[in-house]
Amino acid sequence: MSKTKAILKIGKIEIENALILAPMEGATDLPFRIICKRMGADLVFSEFVASEALIRDSEKSYKKIRIEEEERPVAVQIFGANPRSMAEAAKIVENSGADIIDLNFGCPAKKVVKNNAGAALLKDLDLMGEIVGEVVAAVELPVTAKTRLGWDADSIVAVEAAKTIEKAGASALTMHCRTRAMGFGGEADWSWINKIKEAVDIPVILNGDVKSPRDAKRAFDETKCDGVMIGRAAIGNPFIFKRAKRYLRDGVDIEITPAERISACLEHLKLSAKYKREKNGLRGIYEFRKYYSGYLKGLYNSAKLRSELVLMENLDEIERTLLEYLEFLEKRERSDKNE
Repeated sequence: MSKTKAILKIGKIEIENALILAPMEGATDLPFRIICKRMGADLVFSEFVASEALIRDSEKSYKKIRIEEEERPVAVQIFGANPRSMAEAAKIVENSGADIIDLNFGCPAKKVVKNNAGAALLKDLDLMGEIVGEVVAAVELPVTAKTRLGWDADSIVAVEAAKTIEKAGASALTMHCRTRAMGFGGEADWSWINKIKEAVDIPVILNGDVKSPRDAKRAFDETKCDGVMIGRAAIGNPFIFKRAKRYLRDGVDIEITPAERISACLEHLKLSAKYKREKNGLRGIYEFRKYYSGYLKGLYNSAKLRSELVLMENLDEIERTLLEYLEFLEKRERSDKNE
């Protein structure tokens, strides 16, 4: 177990040694959030949603904020550069049933920063604070923010940004320990977490380079973070939450069997098909294809199987193929043991 028991408190939510699913565009949709929740994620975040699109009644954006009871507590993340639009979007999110409203001040994507949103706000902390303040005043839900260390190595503003976010009324802060210039490359600098903790009283969640159960424990042990957020390492690998929980509890890194992998893959696929019925029900199957590589990674001859699965459009056929593959793996394992 961690040296120090971390308690994350956001509004009425209170979680010990919180393991959190990061907001990721194109990944943390409703089916994926549900599967991560089932695998042990304590708090899940939606994909980011454009505030301007929400207030203009974009159907696509409204689908992103659909929430199911099973995934609670859930945070919906919005982004934008106009305080009033962000406040109006926050009201819509509140009415959707979210538990937390999160503000995106860290996205490095060019399409976002060119509109002075996301990580671009690291260059305008006054506007960042104004946005937080407007949103906090507009809703009753707890408001949190996610940001980065700074625009680049020459403009680190992590502590100043944290103070600005706290002063404007936010209930918690997530720090992705990279700069905007780093994107998702290089090594995340966790040393900033303790510096931020010394400067603010609100909870601080660590994000960046948490790729394994050992990383999660190290984050709690080496920093004063109140929670650990896991992003890309969870894509196609929701088991990381289950494994990390066990590792935090007793230091054991459990192995996920091929049967567990394929069962979770099918469970996730069926959720995707259930909640994404467009294109005669095929949208969910099409969009799921990016997850096969993660679920099947390292399994015998899985590359050939993936090449077949990504061409299939029938749910029953996919299920039959995966179950036949599992039967093949289990027979192969029995044969190896008998030799």
